[in-house]
Amino acid sequence: MDKKEAEEENPPTLQKLFGDSSTAKILDYLTLFKSFDYPKTEISKNSGVAWKTLYRIWPTIEKYDLVVRTRQIGRAELYKLNEENPIAKALNELAFQIAKHDAQKIAAEEKAKEKIKVPA
Repeated sequence: MDKKEAEEENPPTLQKLFGDSSTAKILDYLTLFKSFDYPKTEISKNSGVAWKTLYRIWPTIEKYDLVVRTRQIGRAELYKLNEENPIAKALNELAFQIAKHDAQKIAAEEKAKEKIKVPA
């Protein structure tokens, strides 16, 4: 199973709630890998969003201070999730709560399966 098939079967957390929008993909990527900084080209590639789309959406992401520029390597500017921003904190918490809900649901389903098994 390749990455695309895996994401269709079990999409990243924010996409579960907000659908397959480009903004959700970018925010999912930034919240999931919040400890690291990336150039926009890598954010585009790894989130599965076309460069032109990222270029169109990026001003809105910057407008709400969801990202912070961390450094520059050559001509590439690197960005990461602005963990000091209240909106970014809320998105991060939302992603955590969605993942927690899904994990609890899976655990409950597994527990129910164990109860149904009858020894032979």
